[in-house]
Amino acid sequence: MSRARDTRRPGRRTGKARRRGRAGTGSPRVAVLIEAPEWSRQLHAAAALARRAVREVLAAEPPRGPVELSVVLADDRAVRRLNRAWRGQDKPTNVLSFPSQNGRPALRLPPGVPAPLGDVVVACGVAAAEAAAQGKTLRAHLAHLVVHGVLHLLGHDHEADAEAERMEALEAKILRRMGIADPYRAAS
Repeated sequence: MSRARDTRRPGRRTGKARRRGRAGTGSPRVAVLIEAPEWSRQLHAAAALARRAVREVLAAEPPRGPVELSVVLADDRAVRRLNRAWRGQDKPTNVLSFPSQNGRPALRLPPGVPAPLGDVVVACGVAAAEAAAQGKTLRAHLAHLVVHGVLHLLGHDHEADAEAERMEALEAKILRRMGIADPYRAAS
């Protein structure tokens, strides 16, 4: 089983998963599930933005061979349940990452079969409140949270200061490629 990672440093399905990319081509298979309808109400093309953020991360930090992962755009209640079950914290958080490998040796898969990276789950209410408090658009903040979560799936962390600096610099670089300002710089 995966262990959830809180990536805070910086139910019922209401949408359908859409997979992109083909196994064996090196193109990632990305399923984006909109579990909470408020994502669609608050942000036009949220699924497309999440998918683009995943692809930008994987372009900057290419995995070995084809991969697949999912991004779930959830509500705060669902993220609170996950956070309580996996991390023992009875509160919602902005984003959780569930790496498939979780420190175990890589699965041996037949050639061309995508390796599962894991799942990233983002809470709409928390993300929207943080974006407003930080003077950012929800679009920019969602992109940042997805980038942050996928980097965790790839093994990046921010437990030590040096790791945090490297991860934050990588996030800023990826977001810059998406036309989004560095989230760690104070707004002027």
